[in-house]
This record gives sequence, structure tokens and C-alpha cells, in this order.
Amino acid sequence: MRLIEIAEKLDCLLEGEGEIEISGVASLEQARPGDLTFLSNPKYTPLLKTTEASAVLVRKDLGPVPLPALRCSDPYLLFAKALEFFYTPPRPSVGVHSTAVIAATARIGANASIGPYVVVEEAAQIGANAVLQSHVVIYRGATIGDDFYAHSHAVVREFCRIGNRVTLQNGAVIGADGFGFAKQSDGSHYKIVQSGVAVVEDDVEVQALACVDRATVGETRVRRGTKIDNMVQVGHASTVGENSILCAQAGLAGSTHLGRNVLLAGQVGVAGHLTLGDNVIVTAQTGIPGDVPPGAMVSGSPSIDNKRWLRCIAVFNKLPELNKTVRALKESVAKLQTKLQGGKS
Repeated sequence: MRLIEIAEKLDCLLEGEGEIEISGVASLEQARPGDLTFLSNPKYTPLLKTTEASAVLVRKDLGPVPLPALRCSDPYLLFAKALEFFYTPPRPSVGVHSTAVIAATARIGANASIGPYVVVEEAAQIGANAVLQSHVVIYRGATIGDDFYAHSHAVVREFCRIGNRVTLQNGAVIGADGFGFAKQSDGSHYKIVQSGVAVVEDDVEVQALACVDRATVGETRVRRGTKIDNMVQVGHASTVGENSILCAQAGLAGSTHLGRNVLLAGQVGVAGHLTLGDNVIVTAQTGIPGDVPPGAMVSGSPSIDNKRWLRCIAVFNKLPELNKTVRALKESVAKLQTKLQGGKS
């Protein structure tokens, strides 16, 4: 595809030779002749001098670059769209594999692809254009919308509800039992029946080995447009607001409520029965012990304001030197006190 054609499809401003043939896309470091690359973080600008890419997506306000450029407001987003010009993920053929087990009362919409050893239990409902890869299991009474894509070993448990255009990556589980046990007088733990459901709204993606637990009563809900990374835990009766991002190994204890556009970086832990407001950003490995107001950016464990945390970390790195200085000062003060006491005698 010629660079000028890509510029037209992405609605970019072309700078330089437009007849260059582009055969793929790649990062600045890995690009080869014929590739289109991108630059969204200014700190990587020096790589433009060494990349072998034939063209680059850059911001409109970036200075001169040494190769043909497509200028736009968001290079990373348009790079993602450009990928689709050169790679389309394979889609299985329509039909039901001979080893799949589909209950007589299950209802599956048109154009479905049902792979080997898939199980769809009684009274489950799945919309049109579904893809269920091998070993996917849909429990009794689950309801799923159109354009559902479940990769191998994904599971949707009983009576859970899933919207349209939802993707479950390998091993994702929607509606497993919440972690609910009541301690008895003899010290043993009595399992609390998890009678609620998990609800996943439209345009959500849940990636590999992530879990959205069902509620003890009521529901756990992941709202529209949210993306959940690998090995994330969404505890029972939690709510995740629209267009939120939960990065790898983040964990929400039960009854946590996230607002819209919340970002939890990797390994964030949130204690239960808390509320994080809209547009909250939580940096990696932060522990959240209490509510966080809308728009806040927090870090550390226990969490504090991010700017304050950065100042604390700067001080923390200097603690050995500060301790040495304090000890020297204490010794000096002690010597001075001894000298003064000696003078009085």
C-alpha cells in the first residue's frame, strides 16, 4: 500500500514522498525498509535517526523529521488503526464442530463458529456472529449478545449476562464464585452461597486468566468499554465504571466501586467496600485502603497523592545519607554539651 493511500485512509497530513510502498508496521527499533512506524513519546525522538522504517507517524507539532511522515494528533491511535491494513486475525469458519456439546434448549444466533469440545449448557443464549474457540464452556442460563468472541478455555458461568462485542481471552472466567465464607465457632469456614451474577456490558475485553466473580447477592458489573488485563481479579459485588483500564495483576476486593475512566496500573490492590471516583489514576503496586476522590492520582502503600509520594521517594532514597548526617550532628551536640558542662564545673 502506498504511503499516500495510508495518509488518506487515516486522514493524516503527508510530509515527503507519498509513492513509497508500505508493506507492514513495526516499532522504531524493529522496523525494516517498507515498514511504517510511529513516535508518540518525545523521549524516543533520537531513534528517528537510526530506525530503518520507510515512514513514521508523528504529532502535528513535532519538528522536522529525517524520513517521510504522516502528521496527526494521536500517532499511537493511528498506528493501531494502520495495523489493521496489514493484519487481520484469523476467524474460524461458520459451523459447529462435531465434538461440541450444545444443549437442546440452548439458543445460538446466526453465523456462529463453535470449535472442538465447546460446551453450551441448557437455556444458554448466544447472539449472532459468535466465535467460541476450543474448550470454551457456557454454563446454564447464561445470556450473551452479538459478536461475542471467546478464546480457548474461557468460561461464562450460570445465569451471567454479557453484552455485545465482548471478547474473552484464554482462560478468562466470568461469574466464578465470590470469595465468601463465614467463620464458625469451631474455627472452620462455612461457604456462603454466591447467588448473584456477573454482568459484563458492551465492548468489554477481559484478557487471559482474569476473573470477574459473581456476587453473593445482587450483581458484579463491568460497565461498557472497560478493558481488563491478564490475571486481574474483580471481587464479588464490585462495579467497574465505563472505559476503565485495569492492568495486569490488579485486584479489587469485594464491593469495590470504580467510577468512569479509572486507570489501575499493574499490581494495584484495592481493599473492599471502597469507592474510587471518576478519572482516578493509580500507579503501579499501589495499595488503596480508603476512598479516592474523582480526578486524583495516587501512589504508594498506603496510597497518598502522587506528587507527595514522588517527594517522599526522593527523600527515601537519601535516607542513608540523612541518617549519617543526623548521627554526626547528634555526636557534635553531645560533645558540645559535654564541653559546656565541663566549663561550668
